[in-house]
Parts: sequence; structure tokens; C-alpha cells
Amino acid sequence: MKNFIQTGAMISVPAPAGGVASGQGMIVGGLFGIAATTAQEGTSLEIATTGVYDLPKAPATVFALGDRVAWDDTAKVIAPPATGLYPVGVAITAAGNGTVIVRVRLDGVATVAA
Repeated sequence: MKNFIQTGAMISVPAPAGGVASGQGMIVGGLFGIAATTAQEGTSLEIATTGVYDLPKAPATVFALGDRVAWDDTAKVIAPPATGLYPVGVAITAAGNGTVIVRVRLDGVATVAA
């Protein structure tokens, strides 16, 4: 197919204000992704838009396997869906009180703050 560009699993975007660390989640317009490398503000970097990642969460937040999850772009953590947060995927492991990581399968679809 002559108009095919790429699968879209990795997208090139400019790094956000303040830069980004490798493995950090980030929002670019309606797109959520995980930074493949550390990049300074405005430089080009690749973000993963699909796949499974261990992402930070608040210690008191609890997720069950299969729970929908959202990105809190202010705190830079995964949280339960709520107003002002960006739906991004599903927890694929349970994550209890006291843990600071949840394993997430990214949806890879456009998102907007609820």
C-alpha cells in the first residue's frame, strides 16, 4: 500500500516543557506515550503508544487486575479515571496499598482529559 507510513507503535514528538526522562509517561495533545529516551525540552524523541509498562502510582492507590487507568499529567502517575485525568489503558496486575508501581497495557488510542 503506497500510503502506509508506519505501525504507530512508536511516534516522534517534541519533548515537553522541562524535558522528559526515559520511561516517563507524557501527554502530547490527545496522545499518551512512554518516552523511549531522555530528552531535553523541544528536542525530538520517540514515544511508545502501545505495549505493557510498569508505571508509577501513588502508594495509597489500589488497582485490581482489569481496572481502567488514567494518567495524571500534573502528578505524573497512573490513577483511577476521574475528572481532569487522561484515560490510557488497563491495569494488567493488581497493585495494592503501599506499592508505587502498576503494570499497564496502553490502549494506544487518542485521549482527552475526562
